[in-house]
Amino acid sequence: MPPEDVETYRFDIFDVTKVWPHGDYSPMNIGRMVLNRNPENYFAEVEQAAFSPANFVPGIAASPDKMLQGRLFAYYDAHRYRLGPNYHLLPVNRPKGVEMKNYERDGFMRFDSNGKGTANYYPNSFNGPEPDIQAAEPTFEVSGTAGRQRYTYPNDDFIQPGELYRKAMTEQDRNHLIGNIVSHLRNANKEIQIRQTKLFAKADAEYGRRVAEGLGLEMEKPEIRHAAGPTTT
Repeated sequence: MPPEDVETYRFDIFDVTKVWPHGDYSPMNIGRMVLNRNPENYFAEVEQAAFSPANFVPGIAASPDKMLQGRLFAYYDAHRYRLGPNYHLLPVNRPKGVEMKNYERDGFMRFDSNGKGTANYYPNSFNGPEPDIQAAEPTFEVSGTAGRQRYTYPNDDFIQPGELYRKAMTEQDRNHLIGNIVSHLRNANKEIQIRQTKLFAKADAEYGRRVAEGLGLEMEKPEIRHAAGPTTT
């Protein structure tokens, strides 16, 4: 999505409950991952694997998405707690095509040369590694006042669930969905059953009706919303 579209797009792009319909912005292939073998040792190659959304290659940067921003540092904390401070040196986690250059030293599980006798501080006068400005993330504009404010983005919370039910699911998928909801909602208080079923009906009239029938409820013309915009029937 071009940055200039962010402010005017019909959904809040940083709302983790929303998706970008492919009809609006088509997916872009940026690479290919091939899984061509099973691990020889499950613990070494799977249990010790440490993935992080902060491991970017040059040309890809983090968005201001609040969920992503929290994960950029939290994953590292989790890996250090689970695997140790030098988890990134384990064979399953270390870079495969380049040499990692930093000033980190010592710590449990340090099994390489530990930087030998080179300086462990920056800047230095001993030709140590320097930051690559070409790999820096691009800047983005931030404006507005910071504080706890009521969420006011003008998107509809029921359009995408309705589209998912009507267009993305097969009839078998819908049968499984309704059966699963009814089986879990059956033991709830009737008031909660009615309130929840009305929410399903706002996404799609048939969706709400089938849940109501499964629960044995008589709905009183619940408010319905369709993809074209909010309407009442």
